[in-house]
Amino acid sequence: MSTILTPDVVVVGAGPAGLTAAARLAPRLPPGRVLVLDREREPGGIPRHSDHTGYGLRDLHRLLTGPAYARALTERAVAAGAAIRTEATVTGWAGERALEVTTPQGLLRVEARAVVLATGARERPRSARLVPGDRPEGVLTTGRLQNLVHLHGRAPGRRAVIVGAESVSWSAVLTLRSVGCTTALMTTELDVPESYAAFTHPGRLVLDVPVATRTRVVRVVGRGRLTGVEIEHLDTRRRRIVDCDTLVFTGDWLPDNELARTAGLDLAPGSGSPLTDTALRTSTPGVFAAGNVLHPADTADVAALDGRHVAHQVLRTLAGQQPAPGPGVPLIADAPFRWIAPGLLRPGDPAPPRSRLLLWSAELVRIPRVTVCQDGRVLGHRTLPWPASPGRVFRVPWRLAAGADRRGGPVRIGL
Repeated sequence: MSTILTPDVVVVGAGPAGLTAAARLAPRLPPGRVLVLDREREPGGIPRHSDHTGYGLRDLHRLLTGPAYARALTERAVAAGAAIRTEATVTGWAGERALEVTTPQGLLRVEARAVVLATGARERPRSARLVPGDRPEGVLTTGRLQNLVHLHGRAPGRRAVIVGAESVSWSAVLTLRSVGCTTALMTTELDVPESYAAFTHPGRLVLDVPVATRTRVVRVVGRGRLTGVEIEHLDTRRRRIVDCDTLVFTGDWLPDNELARTAGLDLAPGSGSPLTDTALRTSTPGVFAAGNVLHPADTADVAALDGRHVAHQVLRTLAGQQPAPGPGVPLIADAPFRWIAPGLLRPGDPAPPRSRLLLWSAELVRIPRVTVCQDGRVLGHRTLPWPASPGRVFRVPWRLAAGADRRGGPVRIGL
C-alpha cells in the first residue's frame, strides 16, 4: 500500500538545478507544498563529492568548493520551506503528474500540480564506449572516482590514465592527486584538448600531466586488477601499452533521461534530453525540465540558474497564466552542432535562461560566425569571440534568434 503525497510541486533531483528551483518556489507557495526527491543519501548532486573550488560564481556570486556549494544550496532550499526526501528513487509514473517512489520507509505515490525534472547527466561508461578487454578492478568514471575518494575516503590506485581532456578530466586529475595517485597520461581523440586553455596549460606544466591528442584507448589490460591500457594513435595506427592500475573515463555526457522516456515526453534530437521551450516546459502540460538533463553537461552554476528560471515559469503555470503547450517552432542545430537547448519557440514565451541558447559542437571552430535563419531569411549573424569546441557548451546570444516568427517555419542555427 503506497502513502499518497499531494504537494503543489515535486522536484526530481536535489542537484544545483533542483535545489535552486525549490528555494525559489517554496516561499511563494503555502508551507510544505514543495517536495524534492533524490535517490542519494544526501542532497547536493555531483558538487558534493567534487572537493575542489570553482563552484557558485554565477549564481551565488562567490567561489566555493563543491561540498560547500552543495551545502549552501541545500540550506537555502530548506530555509525557504522546501521538503527534501533523500534515498527516494522515482521508479515510474502513475499519471501525467503522478510519480511512483521507493524509499526505505516504503512506497510513495506523489501527485503534484507540477513536476520539475532536474535529474542531471552522467558520463558515458566504458561499456557504452565499446572498449574491449577484461573487466578488471580499477576502471571508473569521474563520478565514481570522486564518490570513492571524497565520500568513502578510498584511493583508487597509484598510477592512472584518463580518457578525455574536458574540464571534468582535470577535476579527475585533482581528485587523483589528492590521494597520491599520479596521472600518467590524458588521452583525447581530438586534435586539441577539449577543455579551456586555462586548464590545459597549467595542467601540463604545474601538474605535470602529459596530454596525447589524436589517440584512443583500444584495449584494457588485466584480469583481477588493471595493469595497463593499449593506446592507438589515430593517424599512424601505432599502438603502445601504458602501465597503470587506474583508468578513468571522463566527459562524453549523457542526460539522465529515463523518467522523460518512460513518461513519453518528446526528446530533443542529438542529445536525447527532454525537448523544452524557452519556458522549460516539456511536451506534457505541467511537466518541466531544468539543468543538465537538458544540456549535458554545463557548469553547476548554469544548471542552478536554470532552476531559478523554471521556478518562475512553474509559478505562472500554477496561477493559470500559461497556456498548455502547443506544437511550437523547432530550433534546429545545423552541423557542426549536435544539439541545441532549448529546442522550441512559442508565442508569448520568455527568453531562455540567461538569454543564451546552448549548443554542442562536434568540431573545433576557433572563430565561429553564427548565422540564424528562418523561412529563407537571415534573422541574425555574429562572429563570437569564443570558440565552438567539443567537450564544452557553446553559448549563442538570444538576441540573434529573438526576432523569429513564433508561428513560422523551423529556425536553423549554424556556422
